[in-house]
Amino acid sequence: MERIIIRDHQPIAPFAEPARELRILNKPLWLLQRDLLKHHCKGSLEINSIEDLFTQQNSNSDELLVYRDNLYFNGNLIEAFISAARTSGRACQIAFRASNPATGVRGDPTIERHALQLTRGFVARTAQPCLDEGREVCADVYLAELYYFPHGPVQEPIPLIIETQSHEMGYYHIPSYMAHKGDLTYQIPLRAFLSLESWVHVFIANILMGVFTDAAAQDVKMSRARLKDVLHWKREDWRIFVDKAGFSAAAIWQRLNPFEEMWRNHFLASHALVKVGKNCSIDPSATIHGPTVIGDNVYIGPGVVIANSIIGNNVNVMQGSQVMLSVVSDRCFLPFNAGLFMTTLMENSMVAQNSTLQLTVVGRNTFIGANNCFTDFNLQNEPIKVMHQGEAVEVHLPVLGSAVGHNVKIGSGFVVYPGRMIESNTVIIFDHDQGLISKTVRGHDVDDVDVGTGEPRRIIYHWPNVYHDPAQPDHPEPPGASLEQIQPAYPNGSCRSNGDHHDASALHEHQSLPAPARSISQPTGSVSQQHQRVGVSPTSARRSIR
Repeated sequence: MERIIIRDHQPIAPFAEPARELRILNKPLWLLQRDLLKHHCKGSLEINSIEDLFTQQNSNSDELLVYRDNLYFNGNLIEAFISAARTSGRACQIAFRASNPATGVRGDPTIERHALQLTRGFVARTAQPCLDEGREVCADVYLAELYYFPHGPVQEPIPLIIETQSHEMGYYHIPSYMAHKGDLTYQIPLRAFLSLESWVHVFIANILMGVFTDAAAQDVKMSRARLKDVLHWKREDWRIFVDKAGFSAAAIWQRLNPFEEMWRNHFLASHALVKVGKNCSIDPSATIHGPTVIGDNVYIGPGVVIANSIIGNNVNVMQGSQVMLSVVSDRCFLPFNAGLFMTTLMENSMVAQNSTLQLTVVGRNTFIGANNCFTDFNLQNEPIKVMHQGEAVEVHLPVLGSAVGHNVKIGSGFVVYPGRMIESNTVIIFDHDQGLISKTVRGHDVDDVDVGTGEPRRIIYHWPNVYHDPAQPDHPEPPGASLEQIQPAYPNGSCRSNGDHHDASALHEHQSLPAPARSISQPTGSVSQQHQRVGVSPTSARRSIR
């Protein structure tokens, strides 16, 4: 069978390149597609649209598989589609069932909940003649650009309905004061299919339809072939039971074997669920639970926790770091205490110490400095929106992080709200005179010691102003100050909280939050009348940074 690839040249923000070049499950999408199809197809030809296939004067009557190169699909889906299409003997186009409230028909949960957002790659059709499990029926469906031609493009393809075998899975419970729905769940397919047209789709392909799908497959397998139902087992259940018995026996032996790696002390860490490449160094105190794949030449330090993730080649995960439900590509570096949750790092990127990334996508050759936090939840219970084709669009996800492009450098101390993008080839440096120490801070005489306490007397700053200076004896020790007296005020008279304020207007690149006032309220009579400013203005700070 020959491959025909329909090119999609639309660049995806913030990466500024088409989907085929982006990393999905630690491979460029075009390479992932090729590897999944290598057992079915030989050779390839690229075209601009499906119409080109029909208009070209081509006498080739070979079996053809045609797909758009921004599609993500896994092996289970492509096997199901090719098998069903060959069985029909007809030209086919992949289709998924759509909901019809009038008839009570329920559509494919995964497609309707996760795959239709922000995309034009699915086309809705009502009362469409199609094939469903070998029968020709009329149904409401969503069509996508994946085709099969048994004898070349000699006839129009008929829609072929494929079930994604969706399973509802959750990962934590949200308290009622944060959300009304309680448990946070996703529809996870065993047969994954997605059209990549936004960075949100990159997140979904890697996490929800990638590592989460692997976990769902294991969950389904373990839920089958239960002994209490042995009288109703089918042939497939007997095969699964043999695999389960072998898996359980091997996991118990690995736990009891004194020569086995110390971190394989749980059945989730068994060889069946945690695949480790060549020349890896894993500290015995690390905790690794599967399904997890670790590449070659990987270092995993003391106290590291890795769960249900993909780790590429030549990756360093230093002590105390945590990687959960994430994809870390080749040559990435996580210094101590870095945290990734449902996050994708493309190749050669670094997340420095004490930084936390949640539901975030990071491009290649990108540096994220220390003590940064990429948040994923809107504390004001407002819907999360992302910029898509110049508009703020709601994504209908309860939690979502942000996207960072290629070749980006981010300094320390930033908080990034949900749904934001940092485009490729940018450098962001923290430069705020209320919170940035950009020059020498004057101290007090090191020999001046308080007789009563024996402690050295210090200059006290309510940054950036001097609050108490022991060198001025006519000023008494500062009394306790209330939060309102020392916290910077905003123009509307309120103090900004640490909650994630998420307004659609804040997504636009030319709009910003109001700047805090330049002064700090001081208790009457307790502060030097001549405040000594040790901060600098944004302009002079930029000049001093090299």
